[in-house]
Amino acid sequence: MDLKSAMNIAAAGMKAQGTRLRIVSENLANVNSTSQTPGGEPYRRKLVTFSNVLDNNLGVATVRVSKVSPDPSDFKLNYDPHHPAANSEGYVLQPNVNALVEATDMREATRSYEANLNVIDASRGMLQRTIDILKS
Repeated sequence: MDLKSAMNIAAAGMKAQGTRLRIVSENLANVNSTSQTPGGEPYRRKLVTFSNVLDNNLGVATVRVSKVSPDPSDFKLNYDPHHPAANSEGYVLQPNVNALVEATDMREATRSYEANLNVIDASRGMLQRTIDILKS
């Protein structure tokens, strides 16, 4: 594999992790979002699914976001009969977002993004050193 391919693979990884970071940020921003109507559903957490896709130009598999889908897990119930979104029994549906899980996902996505960035930096450095050697 040449350095250009390594850089393209790392760039695909960065793009996928960037999407993941955006979705995690959206989930965190809505951790306390409830419905505006009584008995309505609050914000539903989103999940990112990755897949390997063959890049015909490079002849290698790269990572891509295959879909962003809603998390089917149950909402939490909170008793607050005075809340505008409370149902007839006084319960308010809370989002199925766990801030601790989202923070963990964000840390993992950030580390993966940084690892791919380091691959690009190392590849670029090797290309630059090769050019410098060829000049002399």
